[in-house]
Amino acid sequence: MSTTTVETSAADTERRPAGAPRTVRRRGDRSRAASFVSHAVLIGASLIALFPIAWLLFLSLGPDKDDYLHPGRIWRKMTFDNYAFVLKDTGFFDWLTSTLVVVLGTTLIGVVVAASTGYAVSRMRFPGYRKLMWVLLVTQMFPIAVLIVPMYQILSDLQLIDSYLGLILVNCTTIVPYCAWLMKGYFDTIPFEIDEAGRVDGLTPFGTFARLILPLAKPGLAVAAFYSFLTAFGEVAFASTFMLSDDNYTFAVGLQTFVSEHDAQRNLMAATAVLIAIPAAIFFYLVQKNLVTGLTAGGTKG
Repeated sequence: MSTTTVETSAADTERRPAGAPRTVRRRGDRSRAASFVSHAVLIGASLIALFPIAWLLFLSLGPDKDDYLHPGRIWRKMTFDNYAFVLKDTGFFDWLTSTLVVVLGTTLIGVVVAASTGYAVSRMRFPGYRKLMWVLLVTQMFPIAVLIVPMYQILSDLQLIDSYLGLILVNCTTIVPYCAWLMKGYFDTIPFEIDEAGRVDGLTPFGTFARLILPLAKPGLAVAAFYSFLTAFGEVAFASTFMLSDDNYTFAVGLQTFVSEHDAQRNLMAATAVLIAIPAAIFFYLVQKNLVTGLTAGGTKG
């Protein structure tokens, strides 16, 4: 057994008072000044992010449509009448029903198609599998304004104008390409040996995908579902073009009814926007456990 002796220089002994504990900063530890600056920056960034939400909530409590021009007057006459009007005298619940049908349908179909596409490209080497992913990427380069006219013609021929299914399929055209790339990157991080083990146990490729791979890909699926949900939830161009009946309006289109050529009821818009944010917040709460893991897992392989 060997003994290692650590010698302290005379200069260090003279500078440190007798009996005082020696402070050793570990590698990676930050000083108090650096910690204070980082916390201050994070707090400032949080306040900047929360300010628009707080401002929208504040404006929604003003009873008059022009209160946004004089926000200081809202303090003296705050009221929840705007929320009561939106819930009782508008088509809010029809908008809610339409939005949930479109958003949940888009999320379900989009995630299923994107996951199966990403898995096929990640695991199978069929002719043109690389070109398929590049084609999906190229489809994202076309602006929505260019796509609306041919999509309208296609939906009209299929008699899907002003229908939930038509809007769901249109939304999937913008969601599936991105989510397919996302899921491929996540499937690449799952060892191929798991697929081989499934084959040894007698599973079909679909059985391996459904029973072995998908349970391991929950974080990636959560990110794809969250992206699909938010994209369909806030989509305006397709919904306002393809949904013609007032009963079929989604939230994004319903908000436009408060604005006309000569008038804008901004207090009601603010109240409706606050109510609209509730379903999105609930969905975020349900997937947040897997969201951060899924956002970072696809960045590395192995």
